[in-house]
Amino acid sequence: MKQFFFTIILLFGANFLFSQNVVDTIIERDISPITILASRYINDIQRLTSIQGTYIFDGKKSEVINISKKNSAFAEKYGRQIFAKIPGVFVYDMDGTGNQVNISTRGLDPHRSWELNIRKDGISTNSDMYGYPASHYNIPMEAVEKIELVRGIGSLQYGAQFGGMINYVSKEPDSTKKFALESINSVGSYGLISSYLGASGKLGKFRYYTWANSKKISGYRKSSASTYDAEGFSLYYDGIKNAVLKLDWTHSNYITQLPGPLTDSMFLLNPQMATRSRNYYQPNIHIPSISLDMKLGNSMKVQLTTSAVIGARNSVQFDKPATVADSIVHSTFQYNPRQVDIDHFNSYTSELRLLKSYKSFGNTSFFSSGLQYMNNDLHRQQQGLGTTGVDFDLSLMKPGWGRDLHFKTNNLAIFFENHWTITPKLSFNAGGRMELGKTRLSGTTVYYPDGQLNNEITHKFPLFGLSSQYNISDNIHFYGGLSQAYRPVILKDIVPQSIYEITDKNLKDAKGYVIEIGNRGSWKNIRWDVSLFDVQYDHRIGTLAMTDSIGNLLIYRTNIGNSRTKGVECFIQSDISLSQKASISIFTSTSYMDARYDKATIKSGSTNEDVSGNYVESVPNWISRNGCTYVYLGFRASLLYSYTGSSFADALNSIQPNASGSTGLVPAYQIVDFNFNIKLSSHIQLRCNVNNIFNEHYFVKRPQFYPGPGIWPSDGRTYSATVTIKI
Repeated sequence: MKQFFFTIILLFGANFLFSQNVVDTIIERDISPITILASRYINDIQRLTSIQGTYIFDGKKSEVINISKKNSAFAEKYGRQIFAKIPGVFVYDMDGTGNQVNISTRGLDPHRSWELNIRKDGISTNSDMYGYPASHYNIPMEAVEKIELVRGIGSLQYGAQFGGMINYVSKEPDSTKKFALESINSVGSYGLISSYLGASGKLGKFRYYTWANSKKISGYRKSSASTYDAEGFSLYYDGIKNAVLKLDWTHSNYITQLPGPLTDSMFLLNPQMATRSRNYYQPNIHIPSISLDMKLGNSMKVQLTTSAVIGARNSVQFDKPATVADSIVHSTFQYNPRQVDIDHFNSYTSELRLLKSYKSFGNTSFFSSGLQYMNNDLHRQQQGLGTTGVDFDLSLMKPGWGRDLHFKTNNLAIFFENHWTITPKLSFNAGGRMELGKTRLSGTTVYYPDGQLNNEITHKFPLFGLSSQYNISDNIHFYGGLSQAYRPVILKDIVPQSIYEITDKNLKDAKGYVIEIGNRGSWKNIRWDVSLFDVQYDHRIGTLAMTDSIGNLLIYRTNIGNSRTKGVECFIQSDISLSQKASISIFTSTSYMDARYDKATIKSGSTNEDVSGNYVESVPNWISRNGCTYVYLGFRASLLYSYTGSSFADALNSIQPNASGSTGLVPAYQIVDFNFNIKLSSHIQLRCNVNNIFNEHYFVKRPQFYPGPGIWPSDGRTYSATVTIKI
């Protein structure tokens, strides 16, 4: 394309110069046609720039997934397809409703992605970072333009989670029109119907984007139906000089049936069967925010944001292992009462960020700093006596809760990072973060005396990090560094589950460090990013066996030891031109992880067992996704092969499953997906997906707690088709 524009400029320039000459000495000649050879590669994976907004990403491992260019089943939101080119992402795909993304990196826990700092357009969406950091909010992929990922070494700037940050960047308004419309509609297996409608435009100094999505599906397993709705509205005001004011509100709400866990024998007999038909789960989350981005002169950027996560996580369940049937009680001719649990989220965050550029060593360097204040109140009401009915119903048969707790946190974080450009090829970063806060637990349970449950946890410690990048050329970089990280003690860790459980009043927040070193770049038609990492995770929380003064067995919840995960992450892609109209891309995204306990002891029956050297649960050694995409004009077809190695379900590394299926080996599995996209016109696109072509029966985890101990099968073969219309 550069040659094309240069040629055009040269031709017009020559014409202009010659036209000024009054003497007609121009000799007419026929010019041969110019053939433009343009790449048809689909660049759906990129890296974050060194400086972006008020953030410094130089020297850190990062990825950007361009959603609009991916061939994926977006309505179902299959994580293995969306994150296919991100090596090391472990996907906990316990259902195909598309209501939740459960992922982790580098040997961490994938449950609701709670080891990651989850954001939308830079706004935190974790329900309560100190009480319940799970990601209950669910944005539809149809509303997302791209997904940004930064691994743990960059965490000092946005929060010190071990896993790093995921930022869902939503679509922006079409500023060329007053009104533009986008409609995305999907149908698929098991009654899937999804409809997304987005409208945007520019009116004077205002830009807007609004969208709504509704979806329903009966589910791969029996009694796993789901309904979902979500809405969002963004309003930008450009009337302030060198500043943009943005008002944003988004909401997600879904109700899904939980078909219950299976034992191993049930899974082998029929992975689509259900052990529950009266269990339901509903997160209903609102996220309002207001932000101001300003440029102060040519050297300073300031960003101020205030946001909230408001809503509830509701469930009504007959919460028993798969070995206990949910059947009619003969004496009452009714089902047993269900248990109602409600978490009320009231999480508020304000953040002030600053980026200042300055001259150093004859080059431009950058200083980033800021303050983050969180004020959260997680109100947990659990063990309510629910109805004996079969529908979603949160009403109680009698007033009162088994647990009625408040988990209040006030926390101030002060952070900074400096980026020195030593030479055009070499740069260094150094940063720190200071956490200053306190969490207070108060409330009652029916099985603990009043006042004994109250607890107070202080968060007060500094975290530091160093990183560097060396540019061999404009396209090839070495990067690496070290950063400390932590994960606060959450509400689940503190509250005793029964009178026979005692919680350590001096529980420590998990803390440790992340080290990474890598090389990324492109050469001719090859792109790559290969890195080594080391994650030290200290003060893991678990249980020990102990006895009281009269010999009764008690369960003691405390810090049980450490773990360490070492590994390699490798992404390589080759883009091959087949003709002027066609190309093919081939990639591999593979990781190897070795996650082991260190100086750790846990409860095993009535005794304690040293598990040092054992594998950390739910961390397969190998995760490999490999695929190819063929492009011909407006047609794209992709084939994806995903392999996940075996893993253990518990720290004791039990191989044989127990009666409920909650412990035992999780077998390796392999999945093949096929997707194609065809551009029918400038306004209409058609996408078709065949997921799990060979109908592999598999499961990813054996959870010990929610949504029930045992096996939760993943989806078999499914189909879907999507039509996108832009006006």
